[in-house]
Amino acid sequence: MKYINRRLTIEKISLQKIASKFGTPFYSYSYSKLKENINNFKRSFRSFAPLICFAVKSNTNVNIIREIKKFGLGADVVSVGELMMALKAGINPSKIVFSGVGKTTSEISFAIDKKILLINAESLSEIKEINRIAKSKNKRIKIGVRLNPNTDAKTLSQISTGKKENKFGVNKNTFYEIINYCKNSKNIDLKCLSVHIGSQILDHRPYEKMLKAVSQILNKTNHKFEFIDLGGGMGITYTDKNKKLNYKKYNTAILKFLRKHKVKIIFEPGRSIIGDTGTLVSKIIYIKDSGSKKFIILDAAMNDLMRPALYGAFHKTLPVTKSNKTSKKPYEFVGPICESTDKFVTLKKFQVLNEKDLIAICDVGAYGMSLSSNYNLRPKPVELLIKGSKIKVIRKRQKHKDII
Repeated sequence: MKYINRRLTIEKISLQKIASKFGTPFYSYSYSKLKENINNFKRSFRSFAPLICFAVKSNTNVNIIREIKKFGLGADVVSVGELMMALKAGINPSKIVFSGVGKTTSEISFAIDKKILLINAESLSEIKEINRIAKSKNKRIKIGVRLNPNTDAKTLSQISTGKKENKFGVNKNTFYEIINYCKNSKNIDLKCLSVHIGSQILDHRPYEKMLKAVSQILNKTNHKFEFIDLGGGMGITYTDKNKKLNYKKYNTAILKFLRKHKVKIIFEPGRSIIGDTGTLVSKIIYIKDSGSKKFIILDAAMNDLMRPALYGAFHKTLPVTKSNKTSKKPYEFVGPICESTDKFVTLKKFQVLNEKDLIAICDVGAYGMSLSSNYNLRPKPVELLIKGSKIKVIRKRQKHKDII
């Protein structure tokens, strides 16, 4: 996005023009940014050509997934609903991995019937259930096992997944027990060791520690793995202070790992593919002066974008129309929901705003709409894909009659 004649523009269209046609709030996604992110990711790791499985949980819009599929990507899913969505979008089952700690019997059965690449199990109990279902269907199933490498990703505690106190994966002792169990099963083919240490990671060093932990495990077992699933978690620069994750150094660490272990690498990126493609545009309903600051009350709320309320996450916030006047008081951008956590950000020295002005909340492509809800019986916003000067409605705005 950039300003053209003081108006914020996505690709070739001003957000003001989009708002006039579709109303607010709305989500917009830049196709050119999506394409750039995918090509950059593929280029960064082309030396070993990984299987890239888009993390559907980050953005569940079927039209977005269809666009991603055109670039040859697969899908990482964590529920039967996401698996159904990936299949509906045309993702090849042989490029789908099913992760998650609590797959139900019906979810496992559905995944087996769809002949997906891998079911990544996270406990011995789950593997026994997969074995039972596979035996009842007289099938041999390819699975992975998620290892908890006890690696600190140095990210938010709410999105850390690779430490021993996190619920994800199994420890080393259980991992060896699972290998022995699978050797004695006629219905399970253990093909993959899976790891995922967290989200919004901007430093390559936790990944290096993770690779060392995986390497040590592989050296202690004679089991031949076809795949190592390194998960995702690659972060994006939500603020100007963030440094970009150094893909080159991560690539070097993986190449060093591959010299010792002849396996195929799987990645599960979500945020790094879709995060900075999305913008949430909202209109100012009221401005309320509380004395020490001004509340900027928007028509978007925490039900539309949950990350600030859930994680205390920061999203860059911009005026859709630029001016040179600066507010003397801090602005606190809030929504209309009856919760004190329904706020997006507090900013000092923001430009002067007026009621009915438009605000753009940036980098919401990941975990924006996918975490949205109908709290306070609020309809979900329209989603738009912007491609040059063309606007495509990829999910209609909900109406109250749809949810009441």
